[in-house]
Amino acid sequence: MPDRRSVRLTCTLNGRRLSLDAHPMARLLDVLRQQAGLTGTKEGCGEGECGACSVLLNGRLANSCLTPFAHADRATIVTIEGIASGDDLHAVQEAFLECGGAQCGICTPGIVLAAVDLLERTPHPTEHDVRAALAGNLCRCTGYMRIFDSVLEACRRLSASRA
Repeated sequence: MPDRRSVRLTCTLNGRRLSLDAHPMARLLDVLRQQAGLTGTKEGCGEGECGACSVLLNGRLANSCLTPFAHADRATIVTIEGIASGDDLHAVQEAFLECGGAQCGICTPGIVLAAVDLLERTPHPTEHDVRAALAGNLCRCTGYMRIFDSVLEACRRLSASRA
């Protein structure tokens, strides 16, 4: 039950139009996890430094721990749950599984979304491009090489599917 300070906002979340109630300054991260039930978006630091909470907000990567719920009004939001197409994983998700890019899972959703964002803007990134695009994501479990390899493998797969 929303309190009297709550507002109802409408957004498109993972391709589905819905309305959510929350205080306008509530963190988008909390609304996604607690009200929409989308727990794939993780909280790492709560300060916008680690990238674990990354979502695509109106087509751009955003830290949901720093984004007020009010910014979701009429927005298009994609979380890690919205990347796959039904049972078909996104090329980035497949490559992470096959190349060992995923470790404990806290940072993985944000890194996957950062990689998807990169590949949508730069279809043929260099390793330097990948490193720069993922610089806002911290992983405490790995040395990043498998993550970079996973993104470059996803790029190869997407290029092959476009040909």
